[in-house]
Formats: sequence, C-alpha cells, structure tokens
Amino acid sequence: MLFNSYIFVLAFLPLTVIVYFAFNRFQLYKTAQAALICASLVFYGYFNQYYLLLIGGSILANYGLSRLMMRQEIANRKKTILAAAIVFNVGLIFYFKYYDFFCENINAVFGTSFELKNILLPLGISFYTIQQISYAVDSYKGETMGYSFLDYALFVTFFPQLVAGPIVLHKEMIPQFQDIKNKAANAENLANGLHDFAVGLFKKVIVADTFGRAVAWGFDPQAIPELSTMSAALVMLSYTLQIYFDFSGYCDMAMGIASMFNIRLPQNFNSPYQSCSILEFWKRWHMSLTRFFREYVYFSLGGSRKGEVRTCVNIMIIYLLSGIWHGANWTFLLWGGVHGIACVANRLGKKNWEKIHPACQWMLTFLFVNVMWVFFRADTIAGALVFVKRLLIMSQFNIPRELIDSFILPEAQFLIDHTKLFAYLNNVTNAIWVWIFILPALWTVLNFKNCSAVKHKTTIARGMMTIVCIVWSVISFSGISTFLYFNF
Repeated sequence: MLFNSYIFVLAFLPLTVIVYFAFNRFQLYKTAQAALICASLVFYGYFNQYYLLLIGGSILANYGLSRLMMRQEIANRKKTILAAAIVFNVGLIFYFKYYDFFCENINAVFGTSFELKNILLPLGISFYTIQQISYAVDSYKGETMGYSFLDYALFVTFFPQLVAGPIVLHKEMIPQFQDIKNKAANAENLANGLHDFAVGLFKKVIVADTFGRAVAWGFDPQAIPELSTMSAALVMLSYTLQIYFDFSGYCDMAMGIASMFNIRLPQNFNSPYQSCSILEFWKRWHMSLTRFFREYVYFSLGGSRKGEVRTCVNIMIIYLLSGIWHGANWTFLLWGGVHGIACVANRLGKKNWEKIHPACQWMLTFLFVNVMWVFFRADTIAGALVFVKRLLIMSQFNIPRELIDSFILPEAQFLIDHTKLFAYLNNVTNAIWVWIFILPALWTVLNFKNCSAVKHKTTIARGMMTIVCIVWSVISFSGISTFLYFNF
C-alpha cells in the first residue's frame, strides 16, 4: 500500500489509529499490539499477498535464531548461530535481489547458460532484512533482553518505516512500544504527526513527481544522445531534486505517522545538499543506513583502529556495499565506489580541503553529488557516460518543449487556459515554467531544514498549511507513483 493513495489516507491510516488507541483505552495492550502488527501486514501485503509468506518466515526464523543464541553459554555456539542468522538474511537478499544479476554476469564472462528467474523484488526486503541482522548481532552481544515475539514482530513490521526506512534499532523502538505513556492518544502528537505527513505528502506528490516527469523524459535511452547542454543540466538537477524530495518526503510521512502512534523514529535527513564535503554529505543523507554500515560493518572490520591504509580499505568496502545495496546494477556499484574514493580523498586531504573557501567547498560537493546521481539513475554506465558527454559539449542551450511541459502542473495549465496573466506569462517565454519550479525547490533544499529537525509549534498557520498540503496532494492522486527507494 502506498502512503500517497486514497485507500491509505482516507481509510487505512485513520482506522488503524482509531482501532489501536481504542484497544489501549480499555487496557488491552497486547491486543492493540497484535492489531498494529496485523495492520502492518495488511499494509505490506496489499499488492502481493505472497510477500506475507516471505516476511512472516523471515520474522519467525530470525526471532528463533536470536532466542536460541541468547540461551547459549558457549561462545563458539553463539558465533555459529550468529553466522547462520547472517547467512540466512544475506541469502534472502541475494536470491531475491541479486540472483539474476549474478547469473547474467557469470553467463557473460564464462559463456555459461544459467537460467534467469526474473524474480520480482519484494518491497522493503533490503530494509527489514538488515534491520533483523542488526537485531541478531545485538542478541549475540546480549543486548536484546529477551523481548517477546509480539515486541519483535512489531519492531520489524511497524508500517510507517517498513518498506523504505528509516532503518531502526530495537533499542530505540521496542522500549517506545512498551512505554505505558505511549499507549494513550496524544492530541499534540496527532497534530504534529498530521502536519509532517502532509508536508511529506506534498513533497512527494506535487514536487518529486513533477521532477520525475522531466527525469523520465531525459533519461530515456533514446533521448540521452539528443540532449542539449541545457537539457542535460536541467534533467540532472531535476533528478537531484526528485530523489531528495521523494525520499525526504517519505521520511517526513513515516515520522509523521509514527508520531500519531506516539513513536519517534530516528532522523534520516539533515539538509544533505547543504554539505560542504562528501564526508559531511554522508553524515546527512540516509543517516540510518550510514549508521548501520558504520556500526555493524565498518566497526567489525576494525574501523580506524588498524592504521590509515586499513581505514581507507574499510571505507571503500563500506561504500561499495552501500552502492550494491541500492540495486543489482553496475551503475550502483560504480556510484558507491566513486563516493568511497571521494570520501577517502576527503579524509586524507582534509587539511588542504579546509583551506578552500566554504562557498567553493559547497559548490564542488554539490556538483560532484549531481554528477554521481547521473550514474545512479542511468540504466547503464554507457548511458551515463553519454549523458555526461552531452552535459559537457557546451552547446545547444535550447530547452525542448517536452521538457518544459514536464514542469507545468495541471493546476497551472488550468490557469493558463482560463486567466490572462498566466496566459501572458506562457506566451512571454515557455521556459519560465521550468524556472518557476526549479529555483524555489533548489532554494528550499539549500536554506530550510527537514521536518525532523524543526521544533513543532501548533499554530493556526501550521494548521492551514497542513490542510492545504493534504487537500492539494489528495486531488493530485490520479498520477500515483511509487517511491524511488521502494526499488532498493
């Protein structure tokens, strides 16, 4: 089920909130917990009921292995069970996400004929699987305190963050689920949660999906060789803004919905495009994923405790893993690898980098991030290289009509057709609609904080903003699209 759908906004969300707090009102705490788990499973299995078998089996297996691990007093047995849990989870991801990619490349290199299975990637498997890996590791360390099965199942399935994060840890979630103070409806949390949800919905439906139309046009393999320099630059910037508003919008919605249940999710975005270095960018972008790789992989490899060379190797491993985690394509691996090289260079040349004016630091960082998003988005490395070549030819600064039309909202088209002022603007220069959309969006990401970093104040203005965002978004649901990170 999608957050940006009629059934979710008008039925599923309000009913789930009402039922959950109704059970808690009568002190039926376990029943309320079970109801929230069931609702989360309905949310997850809405489009494909077979997904329920996968996530259900994964939860049972991981919980059983974690409980078994905690009962062991012999260290080697605990390590063996932990290894089994990690192999099980990595095996699930490999089979559903990378099997065809692996076989395809083996066939290409060695001339073999392994059959491709064309497996449909289950929603959120990369998120809830590594979440369970973190739980298994913490169980090995004796940090999970023997939570009940309901506690564990809710930790894994909690629908606001189930399919696209943020990636949460048991120690920051389960205690909140158990806290008796969180079991009663809180008007302030409901109001703040509704506001964050509305802002995130607006980011996704109105902003990200508009940029998405321009991106879909520009990254079409047949369109790339014909792009002008201006078109390539605008499409590149459009994807930079699309992925930001799409993912940050999802995170705002996730945190808003969780707040309605009196649950606080960890911050996942901290104005990443305001970063003045690649190292800083990765401290601000997808923070929960960065935290997982740092705490459960980087530290396990030795972190920075074994010398500079080993540290640089560990950093490269982390970024290569981050790249391939995003998808089964060489473009993702290249994207992660180049980001890793940039982070190593940033680390080794930190003193020289700090001598550069902050404005230049930001400009170089933002340009690097933009260019690397091209490789992240393109279907192939060859296609990305052609795109960059079109960007660098420095000629043909025209903006095609197809690209301009991508930025004209249906609401704006109505005004063009029925008002003289907008019709006049449209006649002055068609390209004005591109800048009307891009410049405010760029200004927003460079000057404003995400919802998770803003202190909430219940005011009439915020209430009006919430209503406008929800109503405008809901009437625009006819062009429903999935979130980008659903594909990862």
